[in-house]
Amino acid sequence: MSDLPRPGVVERLSSTPSETEIDAWHAVVTAAHRHDMPAGVPGPGRVETAGQLRVPAARSRIVRLAVPSPGGDGDGYAGVALIRLFEDDVNRRTAWIGRLAVRPDQRRRGVGSLLWDEIRAVLEREQRDSVSLELEIGSVGEQFAKERGFACGLQLVLYVQRIADEDGDAAGDETGAPELPDGYRFVEWTGTVPAANAALFAGVRNAMADAPMGELDQQPMQWDAESITAAQRGFVERGGHLFTVTVAAPDGTYAALTEVGVRSPGDLRAQQYETAVAPAHRGLGLGRAVKLRMVQLLRAQETPVREICTHVADDNGPMRAVNKLLGYRPERSVGIFQAKVMER
Repeated sequence: MSDLPRPGVVERLSSTPSETEIDAWHAVVTAAHRHDMPAGVPGPGRVETAGQLRVPAARSRIVRLAVPSPGGDGDGYAGVALIRLFEDDVNRRTAWIGRLAVRPDQRRRGVGSLLWDEIRAVLEREQRDSVSLELEIGSVGEQFAKERGFACGLQLVLYVQRIADEDGDAAGDETGAPELPDGYRFVEWTGTVPAANAALFAGVRNAMADAPMGELDQQPMQWDAESITAAQRGFVERGGHLFTVTVAAPDGTYAALTEVGVRSPGDLRAQQYETAVAPAHRGLGLGRAVKLRMVQLLRAQETPVREICTHVADDNGPMRAVNKLLGYRPERSVGIFQAKVMER
């Protein structure tokens, strides 16, 4: 172990961190990403980092923790952590660690343990029974988490779909054009959901309530027009570009949806968020149709996006089948790990 001084304090950043604090935070997460992730997996952009620190996710408060570099010469942070404290009724007793990273050259000096101890203290004060985070299977992060009582509650595979080549030309595929049953039609937008669409959008978004959640305490949120609008507006305020495709049924309700987000301008990889089909409309190929239409939309917008990634639970057979048809390929295995904080 190095003779360099060990860290001793954890700072709590305000809700309006300075540009210097954001730069120091971003330096930690990008260095950790380059060290820990497989080659070719894009890291977080600076806009994404700033947005996460300044704009909370829907129905949440965030706590930002940082350990200054131990040299004491103002050269940034040794490690950082971001906690999302859910405020919706079904998840008020749990929380999410959106970031826990230590600079590679500062590891094995107690930085991670210092951050974890402070995270636990925050969760106990907030009366949270459990906390979860996403980790790469087989990573040093998984080992760190297991040593602190975390267990995998939901196994996922991250899949990637190539939609354009390096020059931006459409990647070849054999999936064909999206087709809808008679009476159904696409409704789509970029950015925040229009007011006229919000209630209908929230209705089909609640179809995600039956998505596999494994052994996690965290449950799918229930949405209405106000909260779904706030969620999409928040993504845009964090500096991201959001694309939504829905399918309107013959009766005017929404039968299916898919959302894709680009978290920093210029990102080559977009993140697939929710894809859902209302129970009454399943078996009609709507999941495949909205995803095909999304690819068309991204290409028409002439975004820099070259690929879309998505997480799918091992036991979500229907979505895995749809993704296979669309040309998604598995990239790596991840898990949602959970630790109990307070027993009741």
